[in-house]
Amino acid sequence: MKRMLLILSAVGGALLAAWFLTFSGSVRNQTMSTAIKRAPVNPAATRTKAHLDHRPFFTKPMATGPEVTARCLECHKEAAAQVMKTPHWLWISGDVQRNGKTVLTGKRNLMNNFCISVSGNWNTCTKCHAGYGWGQKDYDFTKAENVDCLVCHDGTGTYVKSNQGLPGKKVDLAAVAGSVRVPHRENCGACHFNGGGGMGVKHGDLDNSLLHPNEDTDVHMARLGFQCIDCHTTREHLVAGKFNTTYTNLTRAARFDCADCHSQTPHGDAQLNNHVRRIACQTCHIPQYSRRFPTKMTWDWSKAGDFNRNEDAHDYLIIKGEFKYEQNVVPQYAWYNGRMDRYIMGDRIATEPLNMNRPLGSKDDPDAKIWPFKIHRGKQIYDPINRVLIPPVTSGEGGFWSDFDWNFAARKGMEVAGLPYSGTHSFISTQMYWPINHMTAPAKKALTCNRCHSKDGQMDWKALGFDGDPVGGTRHDR
Repeated sequence: MKRMLLILSAVGGALLAAWFLTFSGSVRNQTMSTAIKRAPVNPAATRTKAHLDHRPFFTKPMATGPEVTARCLECHKEAAAQVMKTPHWLWISGDVQRNGKTVLTGKRNLMNNFCISVSGNWNTCTKCHAGYGWGQKDYDFTKAENVDCLVCHDGTGTYVKSNQGLPGKKVDLAAVAGSVRVPHRENCGACHFNGGGGMGVKHGDLDNSLLHPNEDTDVHMARLGFQCIDCHTTREHLVAGKFNTTYTNLTRAARFDCADCHSQTPHGDAQLNNHVRRIACQTCHIPQYSRRFPTKMTWDWSKAGDFNRNEDAHDYLIIKGEFKYEQNVVPQYAWYNGRMDRYIMGDRIATEPLNMNRPLGSKDDPDAKIWPFKIHRGKQIYDPINRVLIPPVTSGEGGFWSDFDWNFAARKGMEVAGLPYSGTHSFISTQMYWPINHMTAPAKKALTCNRCHSKDGQMDWKALGFDGDPVGGTRHDR
């Protein structure tokens, strides 16, 4: 019976793939790369762009993903080489300084307070890697045939990935390959809407409500028909965006913001335009997030493994622990200049709760703006003697989900990561900041003056470094 419960729990948590939360990070500054100049968005061009019918090129059954890729490369000769320079392939996007040396950072060595770490768990969490066969530490990132073209270009809606990023056994590879098109929301959302192990878990502003949104869910997607790639444009397969992390010279890509389409003075009101200098557009125009589906706000790993508790996907799972979900959440606000502190695997913990990716900036920083965030609070395993977070092995043989032995999972995880383990583990409170960028509300539902400048306004002015409301809490008619 216990074994059956284990199996059911594993199935319930199978969507671990997108836990790479590589916005987690080290307690060091990371600066943004220089942006590549972008043209204004033209969503009509994306929606109406003709795409060659690829069915005549795939008339025979295809046995493996690499076989499909080899066929694709016969015509798209540079495509794999381009993909192999991107964060989607490398799982590296930034860098920090350590002891006078530059250390590349990404999903490979950053940690988070959702599924904790990719280290030791490649077999399962690489389901959302843009490649095939990553099931061990020493993955070969130079094999072009292992680039997965289908995960972004499938037009059938039937393409799914299994362990090690391999196509699911029931996928008709020839049919999927024949359907390829420019990426749609469904392609991007397959991973990004399911980050952290399930739909809407990680990002408060990315979930399945964006597949077919109404205007109250996202005005750009509903009214203007935006696809993800209308804003997240690409150049040589390098996707623009990722505002809250850095790009290395290896993975340099364009940043973008609202002013790429709107002007720096978008309002017909001088006072509102004056706000744009120090307040992010998202702050007023995304007054709540997770408006249709709830998002996970807390995750307590210390409660995992209790077979006396009843399971509920939005409250408790034996393999994952205890959760709390919320819906229609008012963001928390912080000054943000586009840089974050980072916790990298092996960094020593100085304070508790541990800020794994605190946004940098203040009201005295001219580059900072008040920005909306989802703050996810976790409780996760760490070594209290060595004062470091532990990247436990959770999946696979000998992982926590097999024997529910935290000490063994910790020892094995530290060994894989090459970190010393004291033999003692405990649990520590952590928090992570997730910038809110999607789910833009119609203008009529944007924050009014009263919502911030009033006695019960939703801004915590003191937390933002003010003595109080900078305009004295005066109520306005707007």
